[in-house]
Amino acid sequence: MDSDIIEPKKLQIPSRESLKNKDPSEYNEVEKMQASMLYNAMDDTLIKGRGFAKVMCKKINEACPLRMEQRNEMFKELFGKYSPGCYIEPPFYCDYGSNIHLDDFVYMNHGCVLLDINEIRIGKGTFLAPNVHLYTAGHPVDPIKRRTQEFGKPIQIGRDCWIGGNVIILPGITIGDGVTIGAGSVVTKDIDSFSVVVGNPARVIRKLEEVDLNKE
Repeated sequence: MDSDIIEPKKLQIPSRESLKNKDPSEYNEVEKMQASMLYNAMDDTLIKGRGFAKVMCKKINEACPLRMEQRNEMFKELFGKYSPGCYIEPPFYCDYGSNIHLDDFVYMNHGCVLLDINEIRIGKGTFLAPNVHLYTAGHPVDPIKRRTQEFGKPIQIGRDCWIGGNVIILPGITIGDGVTIGAGSVVTKDIDSFSVVVGNPARVIRKLEEVDLNKE
């Protein structure tokens, strides 16, 4: 292997329980990242993890578009959880893949970007339009710290949501069930279930009647 080529290796994510049972002062960089602490992204394990994701995304994006099952198997290898009925249109990009958890029948259209330095969980039947970006990654406002450190906060999206084209969802956001987000919105705050939101920053323009989403 050339000296300038890293060895890709899928990032192994520590469980929340293991983090609780360990003194934070003893966390390695991966554990700091998962705990939403400042961490060094140039840690060797993290570099290898990003390398693995880049290699897998390249394979996925260059695969024959008609071989859907082959592409699904690659997503299963890349993600933390890729449930039955999920479908992602290439191109797709992520940081690690290991922090992405999709419930059944999640759909993503072309060009979605998921920066998953922390957990991204998407509920059953949620649709993402083209070019939706989910950012768990953040950087200190202190310019000196920003040179070497960053942090991440999880994003959680409920079931049966519709995320419009070019929507950006920022770190630490929780979105409830049955939410619709208008195209081009930038989500900076949590969104309650059965809301319609639009704008930058996104704001609620309508509340929907709550329904039982467990009904077929």
